[in-house]
Amino acid sequence: MKLVDYLKQQGRLIDRALIKFLPADNSLIACAMRYSICAGGKRLRPILVIEGARLCGGTVAQVLPAACALEFIHTYSLIHDDLPAMDNDDLRRGKPTSHKKFGEAAAILAGDALLTDAFRLMSVCADNKRNRPERVVEATAVLSVAAGYRGMIGGQAKDTIEQGTWHKKSISLAKRDIEYIHLTKTAALIQASLVVGATLAGATSLQKTALNSYGRNIGLAFQIADDILDLTADKKLLGKRGSDRENNKLTYPALYGIEGSRQLSEKLIKEAKGNIRLFKQASMLEQLADYIVERKY
Repeated sequence: MKLVDYLKQQGRLIDRALIKFLPADNSLIACAMRYSICAGGKRLRPILVIEGARLCGGTVAQVLPAACALEFIHTYSLIHDDLPAMDNDDLRRGKPTSHKKFGEAAAILAGDALLTDAFRLMSVCADNKRNRPERVVEATAVLSVAAGYRGMIGGQAKDTIEQGTWHKKSISLAKRDIEYIHLTKTAALIQASLVVGATLAGATSLQKTALNSYGRNIGLAFQIADDILDLTADKKLLGKRGSDRENNKLTYPALYGIEGSRQLSEKLIKEAKGNIRLFKQASMLEQLADYIVERKY
């Protein structure tokens, strides 16, 4: 199957599951949760949960709640990232951001609700008899670390709180900071997606290490590609107005230039493909790696 068809197929499956797991009432917070989840997106992280499980002998049914948990956490991070105290964005995927549509307080609470409910979904995995309790606990721990202070929150803090000071540092310190930001803010959740799926499926340590390394490399390449697109892509395709340059953000193009950043992302993709050689049926992950650097939005 071609990657584009696979992504559409898996996206429809995940969208149906997300609707099932979201609250159905008409409260302001429930409406804000549904609005942001259903605003579109690549569904990359839940797809990686499913792929991580499949490569290690698992099934979609085993990991679908966990896949949705990853999308809940990703969406919560976007809601909070758009807030006035953070990046202060008016548009997300071409639509008004959550705080613009529902108000700042509702957006904060909707994000909180998605984050909290994600861990309820992880517990739902225990209802599947194929999922051993110790694997559910381990997978939940992996997700907690990736989403918390040691992962996404740590990267977001440095990216937001210290965003205006990077140009005062030496090049070597700025390069260290940008790698830390991208590895924690973006790559950590991508790595966790693969490892959560693999863990629930009973992966070996070798398999989990391979998928974790692959996730690290594509996660870093994904964010570098985002940095490049922020400068070069059509803002209508990106569905946003502002730019990292306007916000004085520390980015790879700011340090390495656009061409240097492209070369680095291509190197990371090559390494990512090498990470998954031990799997016999990893063609989708190989295609996905190429898609990350070739995408237009």
